[in-house]
Amino acid sequence: MSTKTSQSRMKAALSRFFRDPVALIGTAGIVFLLFPALYAPFIATGKPWFFTGRTGEVFSPFWRAFFAPESSEVLVDKFFNFLALYLPLSLLVIFLCRTRKFLRKILLVLPALALLAAFIFTEPVMDKNDYRRAGCRITALIPYGPDEIVSTPYAAPGNGHLLGCDDVGRDLAARLIYGARVSLAVGILSTLLAVVIGLFVGMSAGFFRGRFDLLLMRLVEIMLCFPTFLLLLILMSLLGDYKIAESIPLVILVIGLTGWINLAFLVRGETLKESSLPYIKSCIVAGVPWWKILFKHLLPNISAPVLISFTFGIAGAIIGESGLSFLGFGVQPPTASWGNLLRQAFDDPLEYWHLTFFPGAALFIAVMSFNFTGEALRRVFDVRGN
Repeated sequence: MSTKTSQSRMKAALSRFFRDPVALIGTAGIVFLLFPALYAPFIATGKPWFFTGRTGEVFSPFWRAFFAPESSEVLVDKFFNFLALYLPLSLLVIFLCRTRKFLRKILLVLPALALLAAFIFTEPVMDKNDYRRAGCRITALIPYGPDEIVSTPYAAPGNGHLLGCDDVGRDLAARLIYGARVSLAVGILSTLLAVVIGLFVGMSAGFFRGRFDLLLMRLVEIMLCFPTFLLLLILMSLLGDYKIAESIPLVILVIGLTGWINLAFLVRGETLKESSLPYIKSCIVAGVPWWKILFKHLLPNISAPVLISFTFGIAGAIIGESGLSFLGFGVQPPTASWGNLLRQAFDDPLEYWHLTFFPGAALFIAVMSFNFTGEALRRVFDVRGN
């Protein structure tokens, strides 16, 4: 099967995907989570977009905090802030320069470099001013940051806080929105890491076969004997002793390094099946380099099950991160996470119902959306089911 044939099959499958009601529900849920995660600083922040000083001067403390976030997880916040500005710019460039490929490449690279420079060279400033007392100001929809103490602990919904407050008086709506960044970052990036490792191991074992396959897969089976969540707890407790400043990259690394095993078996099976077909055998006979066979011919033709596994894996990674954070081994306070928000209601879930219901609903929507999307992809790419 040629690469062009594989691409045409992929386009046809995606066309069927967007006609599937289950796929539309899953995609809508992902967009519902992704939009506030990307634009969290525009939705919830204590820094006003603009305000006038006593002498009539106009200040904008929001933009410095946007390019140099005042948080314990600076890398993740900068990553999402970069995407919040770059994605609409890139879509606009692609739309306006559809027929001018060279100009489109230049206009895609230059804004990326400019934004990267802004995020790298903007230095953070500890700004403790209470801008809510300023006179004329333009603020976000939720005028509180995720780490600001703005009310009494466990305040119920109402009185200026739509979803109430957490155990120290921080606005729950703001922390839920920023918690979406944590869940999506951990879910997508850790699953992406697991997919890369699983592809490398599975394709190598399935293509080269022989003793290499036998030895490699026996090592994988040994790793499969360890319960995944128990292994996560052990690794997080060991690595947590080093007091790493940013806990999200550590959680991504640990979940990614433990989540590739089942995918490796899947990829190996698909590689064995594709390797027995005439187009791969003809490539071997013609002397095509092995790396070109793997990445140019095999990879496009096994991408469908990998994509399905990737989507389901994101849901599993989100659940894994929330479980670790609920037990105190995952994302560390004061960073907002749906798991540690649920932990705050552990003493009395009914009394602090807003800390049980709203983070739980966010987790339910996230897992349901990615599972619905994965199920729709499975039905779309399953030729026998169509």
